[in-house]
Amino acid sequence: MADHRMNKGWRSEKLSQLGSSIFSEVAEWKEEALGSGLKIIDLGIGSPDGAPKPEIRQVLSSAVLRESSYSYPSSRGSLALRQQAAAWMDKRFGVTVDAEEEVLALMGSQDGLAHLALAVCNPGDMAIVPDPGYPIYSGSLAIAGVRPWSIPLLQENDFMPDLDRVPDRVWQEASFILLNFPGNPISTAADITFFEKLVLLARKWDVLIIHDLAYSEMGFDGYKPLSILQVPGAMDTAVEFHSFSKSFNMAGCRIGFLTGNREAVGALRELKSNIDYGVFEPIQEAAVTALELAMADMESGGVAPLYQRRRDIFVEALAREGWDVPKPKATMFIWAALPQQWTRFPEGGGSRAFARELLLKTGVVVIPGDAFGSQGEGFVRIALVQKEDRLLEAARRIGEYLRAL
Repeated sequence: MADHRMNKGWRSEKLSQLGSSIFSEVAEWKEEALGSGLKIIDLGIGSPDGAPKPEIRQVLSSAVLRESSYSYPSSRGSLALRQQAAAWMDKRFGVTVDAEEEVLALMGSQDGLAHLALAVCNPGDMAIVPDPGYPIYSGSLAIAGVRPWSIPLLQENDFMPDLDRVPDRVWQEASFILLNFPGNPISTAADITFFEKLVLLARKWDVLIIHDLAYSEMGFDGYKPLSILQVPGAMDTAVEFHSFSKSFNMAGCRIGFLTGNREAVGALRELKSNIDYGVFEPIQEAAVTALELAMADMESGGVAPLYQRRRDIFVEALAREGWDVPKPKATMFIWAALPQQWTRFPEGGGSRAFARELLLKTGVVVIPGDAFGSQGEGFVRIALVQKEDRLLEAARRIGEYLRAL
């Protein structure tokens, strides 16, 4: 019996469908680079390098010390957080949502993204997801047994999905379409006209829209990201994820929320009530404070000025070093085509080979584009998660490497 169990194994076949293991692979490259004496500048994972505002940390600290904070929280989120999220949606986007039925607190937006397909689909259903896309988009489908239909994000179309190229049979069969603007890994910005068209199509074909708006507070050069719920009629067919990780430097707190169509929000709420007990209450209180502060000072731009300054400094430094990359309109990421110095030598390989060699030769970590889907080949994602002097040093090292090719 023991031999039979060993041969059978204890690993689900679904694990092999969860997408790229690139982050584990990059961690191995980093160990190799450290072993050779290199000092690492990590521009890989999009984890903010700053802390939440002092007021947020003070609320969290006080709540953690309170003896009454340690009972099970509500799986749907505290009423205070849901009401504050609804108030923020109103002030930030002019969108009215019902805190009771149309807002659900989450352990980060990835928590919701990972589970929503389980809540709104049946095994064998189909969903439309972007390529390139954030890995959990396709990973969540594998978990739920849902078939993906990939909509390509191509450079010749400014990395926007061409909705007209989605066949009628796909619209008819799809349970939902998942998109994110501004995007990860590509910082594409959708306008209201695109959202209006998307809502019209979704209502026509009875398809749920899932919009991941994790970077709502990271627009540059006067651009302020939009909520799809601003489109009239969107509440009939759309839900939207919001995250505190990037907007308020609360990535480690694991807090976010879903809002929009009450049936879809309710489905995820029902699923979540069976698999967890919600977010630690002190973290929810800190999130309430974060939204209160943001609403009181919306003109400051929040974290956006910091990342815009980093973007400008880094992109201009790369240009001086011989690698021209476009300036994104939003987010903490740069989506860069492989430099010409590398692509002149096809035998060198693609995105993964470039990212590995760059790390082993310079200590600078970037993520190869193919980690986000087949259409990401030929690109790398660079995260602006280091201080300006480190970004300048990274650009210098990259330039030195490119000149040696």
